[in-house]
Amino acid sequence: MKKQAILAAIAVALASGGTLANEELAKKDGCTACHMIDKKLVGPGYTEVAAKYRGNPKAEALLIEKVKKGGQGTWGEVPMPPNAHVKDDEIKTLVKWILSLK
Repeated sequence: MKKQAILAAIAVALASGGTLANEELAKKDGCTACHMIDKKLVGPGYTEVAAKYRGNPKAEALLIEKVKKGGQGTWGEVPMPPNAHVKDDEIKTLVKWILSLK
């Protein structure tokens, strides 16, 4: 029975293109305290971020740096604190996921 549950979870994750796994990563790293996928909370929704940077070849590197070091002014006056506690590979995974959203 355990095997079936594990296989079902893997199938759902694969069918969703990794979205569930990336949402869980965002929750684990504390991103969802300020961001939602499709609407503004404290910071912009991820789909808004994806739309703003769509077509920018430097977007991934730029956003990785912003997530890591924090920033202010791009989305208003509320600053985003640095996220130095988040592993570099997790930041890269999250940024790639965010940029893939439509």
